[in-house]
Amino acid sequence: MFDLKQIRNDPAAFDKGWAARGLTPQSAEILAQDEEHRKLLTELQSLQQRRNAASKEIGGAKKAGDEAKAQQLMDEVNTIKDTMADLEGKANELGSRIDEVLSGLPNIPAGDVPLGDDEDANVEVRQWGTSPPMEFDTQAHDDLGGARMDFEAAARMSGARFVALKGPFARLERAIASFMLDLHTSEFGYTEVVPPMLVRDQAMYGTAQLPKFADDQYRTTDDFWLIPTAEVPLTNLVREQILEEEALPLRFTAYTPCFRQEAGAAGRDTRGMIRQHQFSKVELVSITTPDKGEEEHEFLTSCAEAVLQRLDLHYRVMVLCSGDMGFSARKTYDLEVWMPSQKTYREISSCSLCGDFQARRMGARYRPTEGKGTQFVHTLNGSGLAVGRTLIAVVENYQNADGSIDIPDALKPYMGGLNRIEPVE
Repeated sequence: MFDLKQIRNDPAAFDKGWAARGLTPQSAEILAQDEEHRKLLTELQSLQQRRNAASKEIGGAKKAGDEAKAQQLMDEVNTIKDTMADLEGKANELGSRIDEVLSGLPNIPAGDVPLGDDEDANVEVRQWGTSPPMEFDTQAHDDLGGARMDFEAAARMSGARFVALKGPFARLERAIASFMLDLHTSEFGYTEVVPPMLVRDQAMYGTAQLPKFADDQYRTTDDFWLIPTAEVPLTNLVREQILEEEALPLRFTAYTPCFRQEAGAAGRDTRGMIRQHQFSKVELVSITTPDKGEEEHEFLTSCAEAVLQRLDLHYRVMVLCSGDMGFSARKTYDLEVWMPSQKTYREISSCSLCGDFQARRMGARYRPTEGKGTQFVHTLNGSGLAVGRTLIAVVENYQNADGSIDIPDALKPYMGGLNRIEPVE
């Protein structure tokens, strides 16, 4: 969401930002509607003042015994009321139209975001580690899992893009999530939260899943939404709040299932666990002040990277170009982990700085220690990490020639003494 005053002050900057997103100029139409809206509000204010004055004059006319004058004034007041009701309807309709346009426009990219239309223009920032030497034909995760990654049983009860993990693979997923939560809470200062997984429209609107991406979400018959990511409830913890600057940054983490229809991803990654309608994720969310946003972005990203480093998984960090970023983001780093079976990198985390884009939609502010008034907070979010994709990365990178899978040292304390997952018989 955007501040209309800022658009009025520098419309060219907004058009430039939206152009980087592949959109045509928007400011002229927005400002034309804004000017009409403000004229209506000014006219309403003028009519309100006249109605108040006329109402007072009615009493004076009656006191003076001038019934004709009093009736004339009462007729004027009634006419003003009718006119105001009509103008209020027009103003509300136009205001809603402006809000609808603004809520459907993506955030403005930060100045250092590379320009480009799609993932081909993303820029590698750094790499960590090396891919494991494998002098044998590597297997994909779903082949290594066999019946313990049961896609057939899941399909019988739920359809495509679901899986039932069994035995050591179920334990491995739980171990990965517990390891991530312990790392983020004990070493990086995040507060663990068990949030609602059903939220209302205003929460989804606040983090900008609505209205534009309604088709990608699951909705219940009584108007709840299943969360597509814990970003939604964690960020909305501060909705309609005024925080004290001394309390910032706030850092939250949660391990939740996530639900996405993937309506825009038909035909992509249909095999295995890469793209599921239900998946688990450990989410990281930060709430901070505008001057600390970029610093917090680097910190949050480093926390997500630490998970991969402790698991000794080779990865690279990509800064996304303007055309490949998410709707709410001003700047995004993607962490992409090496997948041996595909001989390529796959996204395992997106870490985004959103500026005040979500805060304006949520009404989330803070009170500075110096100065008067309040300001909007800046919000950040990132996967720390996607648990299912981390499981895939572990399974594929720690596989052996016989199909067994070694357990990374960082996960052994969570695996009940299991050091290796034996191959499918």
